[in-house]
Amino acid sequence: MFDFCGTPTIETDRLILRKLCLDDTQSAFDHWLSDERVSDHRVSPAHKNVAETKVRMEKVVGGYDSKEFCYWGIELKDGQVLIGEIDLYDFNSSTGNCEVSYSIGYNWWNKGYGTETLKAVVKFAFIHMNVHKLSAAHNTDNPASGRIMEKAGMKEEGIIRHMIRNAKGQYKDCAVYGILREDYVGEEEGSK
Repeated sequence: MFDFCGTPTIETDRLILRKLCLDDTQSAFDHWLSDERVSDHRVSPAHKNVAETKVRMEKVVGGYDSKEFCYWGIELKDGQVLIGEIDLYDFNSSTGNCEVSYSIGYNWWNKGYGTETLKAVVKFAFIHMNVHKLSAAHNTDNPASGRIMEKAGMKEEGIIRHMIRNAKGQYKDCAVYGILREDYVGEEEGSK
């Protein structure tokens, strides 16, 4: 059902979505993985030192050996600065459904980079991978992430109470969003 093709480079107007490499470790640590403002919206805690980030990056880089691994670093074309990450995961072969998650460094919030990134990966998932449904969730205390999902064509499907527990032990309610391939293709055809 899925047409896995790994993690090809994707270009948008302002961004390059590309495979991460070990040389990105310091940037990932500095730009989002060590920042509590970002980690408060993630399950995993902010990294305390670059050694933690190195272990994580080694795992990510090792994943690229599989065509079923879809994990991009988000790089600004202007200046080649790595500002975040986005991935597709939880592939369900019986339904054709999967999930997407992303993190953008705080210094690049509210500049449209999240929307530009998510739109590119939604397009990739439906056009190149034959995904049936793409889902995502955000903490309800992070409504900006929901706006990104809406701008990428996703619709809110409900709120799940205490869906996650963050690194500080706080339970968070999450808004769940989804988009079907038929909705995406219909939207694209309607915009031509």
